[in-house]
Amino acid sequence: MGNKSLLPPGLAYLADNITSKHNLLGAKKGEGSKWAKGLNLPHEADTIFFAGCGYQYSSDLESLMSLSRRMDKSGVSEMAMGMVGVQKKLGIDAPGIFRRVASRGAEDDADVLRDAVNVLKKLGFTFGYLAEDEPCCGGLLHYIGLEHEFKKHAQETYGQLKSKKIKQIIGIIPSCTYSLRNLLDKAIGGSDLQVKHFSQVVAEKVPSLSLRFPKQVKVTYHDPCQLVRYLGIVDEPRKILKAIQGVEFVEPEWTKGEWATCCGGGGGFEAVFPEMSEILAVNRAKELADTGAEVIVTQCPGCIMQLRTGLKELKLDKVEVLDLAQVVARSLQ
Repeated sequence: MGNKSLLPPGLAYLADNITSKHNLLGAKKGEGSKWAKGLNLPHEADTIFFAGCGYQYSSDLESLMSLSRRMDKSGVSEMAMGMVGVQKKLGIDAPGIFRRVASRGAEDDADVLRDAVNVLKKLGFTFGYLAEDEPCCGGLLHYIGLEHEFKKHAQETYGQLKSKKIKQIIGIIPSCTYSLRNLLDKAIGGSDLQVKHFSQVVAEKVPSLSLRFPKQVKVTYHDPCQLVRYLGIVDEPRKILKAIQGVEFVEPEWTKGEWATCCGGGGGFEAVFPEMSEILAVNRAKELADTGAEVIVTQCPGCIMQLRTGLKELKLDKVEVLDLAQVVARSLQ
């Protein structure tokens, strides 16, 4: 059983949000589901689209990491993150205040979710979305050693999903997909939920699709650690990208697939070592940009945040970072 008192303040803050508010940022119920307004997704269905915290709260997370990195460089990160926890207990949302200032005019990464939903609809899938009732997968609790808390959370999550008669889940975030498919199954002693990642279900339809990107573009791909190393999904995204007319697919010589370099995000690493995380982001962004690609495609909100940070530090503002769902959505005829 883990001990929260031994955790770095940044991880303790995120863990407490999961157990108390059921999302990474501790946001109010329903805050993350605003992206789905107008998409007419049923609240009850055998198959659901699992959006996950990463994209639903992407602007908040990016702002929080930006704040953490500034503090880390000034030498006050741990103390400041501890203060955030104290302020939270007093009812003061310090990250939320910072977000409202820092994210003005920021890109809305919930576009990824809308694009993914539209792609699945066009491919003929019938599915729902739990909206404000979508639970956090809780995976971070496992990664930081809070096994007792994770097992309890997993049992609650499974019970909630089964009470809604859900049989299949399509995940868009690698860590959520792995947590629901593998970690939840282990924690509760066996799960009958069928869980697949977005790229898997799209790859199955590729032979019947007509895909054309709006312009000729050189594209490379970054393998998220959870997707390639935990879920074993390597060929599917490449199959999809290579099937798109107008896309010239290029990759680093050897840092790809299971040998892909980590971007420095995930598992709470960026919350504990924000400056080191930024160094890794710059290194990976340079590896990918050196292929001559105009677009870096990946499938993880954390990776997107990291790679954009790396490109910004490298002053490579002409290189775009997109989720695979965005590329497929732009390419459907």
